[in-house]
Amino acid sequence: MTLPGYDRYCAEIVTQTELPGDYLAARLPVLTLAAGSVAALTGAVDRFDSAVDRAPRPWRLDPERIAASFASDRLLRVSGAPVSGFAELSGFFVAADGWVRTHANYPHHRARLLAALDLLEDAGRDRVAARVGNLTAADVEDRAAAAQAIAVRVRTAAEWAASPQGAAAASGDLVSTVVHAASSRPGTKQRSHREPARGPLAGVKVLDLTRVIAGPVATRTLALLGAEVLRIDPPAIPEIVVQHLDTGQGKRSALLDLRSADGRLVWDSLLAEADVVVTGYRPGALDGLLDDAPDHLVRGRVCAWGGSGPWAHRRGFDSIVQAASGIATIEGGDDTPGALPAQALDHATGYLLAAGIVDALAAGHVDGRGRSVDVSLARTGAWLLAADGRSEDPPPAAVPGPRCLTAHGDVVTARPALADFDDYPFPARPWGGDTPGWSGVTPSP
Repeated sequence: MTLPGYDRYCAEIVTQTELPGDYLAARLPVLTLAAGSVAALTGAVDRFDSAVDRAPRPWRLDPERIAASFASDRLLRVSGAPVSGFAELSGFFVAADGWVRTHANYPHHRARLLAALDLLEDAGRDRVAARVGNLTAADVEDRAAAAQAIAVRVRTAAEWAASPQGAAAASGDLVSTVVHAASSRPGTKQRSHREPARGPLAGVKVLDLTRVIAGPVATRTLALLGAEVLRIDPPAIPEIVVQHLDTGQGKRSALLDLRSADGRLVWDSLLAEADVVVTGYRPGALDGLLDDAPDHLVRGRVCAWGGSGPWAHRRGFDSIVQAASGIATIEGGDDTPGALPAQALDHATGYLLAAGIVDALAAGHVDGRGRSVDVSLARTGAWLLAADGRSEDPPPAAVPGPRCLTAHGDVVTARPALADFDDYPFPARPWGGDTPGWSGVTPSP
C-alpha cells in the first residue's frame, strides 16, 4: 500500500472545497492549512475503511467547526470565564537589537529561562524585560538553548529559510512514514467488515505520551474515531489543568513512573497489547521505552523542529516556531511581531499525525508491518509559508458561533473539527485519575 503525499493532497483538497467566511483570517492562508489537514485525515479514514472492506463514508468540511476546533483554547470557558493560554513569562520581549519570544508555561521551563538570564526565581515580567533589553536576541537564544530553556530570536522568513535549521525544517515530507522490518504478526487486530458501533478505529489501542497541543490533538482524534486511548504522564510533572480540559476528551489519563522498576513492568505490559504509541518529546528522548515493542506497532512522533538539522534536539512550541520561522514577522506590523489567530501549527500537525497513523494502520492491516510516522511543527510551518493565497489586508478573524460549542458541567469546549461527529466520546477526565491499564484493568507489576 502506497501512502499519500500529504503536501500535494492538502493543496488539492482545498482547491476542490469552498471555504467561505473570515474564519482564521490572517495574512497567511491559515484556513487553507486547517481544512487541508482535516481533509487529509478524512482521506486516511477512507483508505482505512477500504483496507478492511468497508465502503467510504461521506464527509463534509465545515469551516466554522474547523475554525472553532483550531481556536479551542480561546473558546474554552471554565465557570463562564475565559482562560489564558500563556503564562507571565511567555511572550514577546524587546532585545537590544530586535525581538525574542519565550515560552515558560510549565514551572520547569520558567525556572530554566530565569537561570539562562541569570535572574532569581521570583523575577517577574518587568525584570525579565529589563534583562532581555540589555542582551542581543541571538544571545538570549543561545543562553536559552544552553540552559534547555525555550526562547528564540524573531526572524524574517528569508532569514529562517537561509539558516541551516530552517533548511532542515523545510526538507522532507510533510508526514514522513518509515516501514519497519517484516513481521508475521498482523499490524492491527482483525476487524469486522461491518461498521463498528464505536467508530472505524474500534479495537485499536493507543498509548499517548504527548503534551500541550499537537500530540494530544492527534490522540484525541484517534479517540474520536473509536480507538481506546490511554494517556501516560510522569507523576513529577503535572499537566496544566486547562490545557488538559481542552485536549483530553475521549481519553483515559494515568500516572506512571517509567524510571522505576515497577513502573517499567507496567509499561511493558501495556506496550505488549498496544497497536499505536504516540510521543511528543524531542527525537530519541523516549526510544529506550520501545526496545521491546511488538513488531506490528505504529509509532507516531511529533516534535518542534524535525528529525535533522542543528535544532533537531531543541525544545519548541507552536508560538516559538512561528517566531523563529518568520510567521510572527509576517503577521505583525509596525516593526512589532504578531501571531496567527490560533495555534494553527499545533492543530494542523496533530491532524496530519493522526492521518499518518490511520494510514499506517491501514497499511499494516494489509502487510502486517509496523511503521514510524513523523511530523514536526516547523515542517507544517514551512508548508504554510509556501502556500498560495496570502492576504495583504485580512479582515479580523471571525469568531465561531455557539453551534460549534458544547458544555459539560461548568466547562464549555469546542466540538470536533470533523462535523460528522457531534462531540467527543466523553469529556476530559481528571488528569492522572485513571489506572494505567487497558479497559480499566491495571496490569500487575
